[in-house]
Amino acid sequence: MLSKRGVCSRSQAAEWVRAGRVSVGGRVVRDPESPTVLDRDDIVVDGNMLGAQSPIYLMLNKPRGLVTTVSDERGRDTVYRCFDGASLHGAPLPWLAPVGRLDKASEGLLLFTNDPQWAARLTDPDTGPRKTYHVQIDRIPNADQLAALCRGREVDGEWLSAVEAALLRAGEKNAWVEIVLDEGRNRQIRRLLGAFEIETLRLVRVAIGGLALGELPKGQWRELDESGLRSLGI
Repeated sequence: MLSKRGVCSRSQAAEWVRAGRVSVGGRVVRDPESPTVLDRDDIVVDGNMLGAQSPIYLMLNKPRGLVTTVSDERGRDTVYRCFDGASLHGAPLPWLAPVGRLDKASEGLLLFTNDPQWAARLTDPDTGPRKTYHVQIDRIPNADQLAALCRGREVDGEWLSAVEAALLRAGEKNAWVEIVLDEGRNRQIRRLLGAFEIETLRLVRVAIGGLALGELPKGQWRELDESGLRSLGI
């Protein structure tokens, strides 16, 4: 109920509820799965009534080496380091959740919001936008190898494939390819390439739908304007 209102993460909400810090309709609840009506029930946390949250949509150029999670049990740096001390329109940033994720070794475009319904539309494999990646690999692929990535292969019981795969530029021993996906399975590109014995050297997400990473500096973020939101096509 709290995470759906964009207040905090699901795990934080469960901790607050179990600690007796949350009341609904004047009664303390201790079951994190207690049902509430999103726009009707009065919810109080630590004596403070929750008001309506203005929706916020941000894009971040995620650096390599950060994990996409609120807190990491192994003590690794997370993407939230990029928001330390951040403010928007003169106020501290509220709780924001990542929309999907990029693994620790990957970098590039990552979206954040306090609007879970919007996030759900973006990540829905049937209605969500395609995602474009630039990937450095350990060889120079030929046309047959690129076509094979689009035909796909079964990996650990899952059928993995790319919508598009094209050569961007080649060096003497490695190359950059552009890979487009229409779904977001765990480490999908790395696993797909690995199935063809191709090593991923670097992976950068450069676009989601029509929203491009552009010249946004690494580790920096900006708010999405109306044009940016429309470019996502949802």
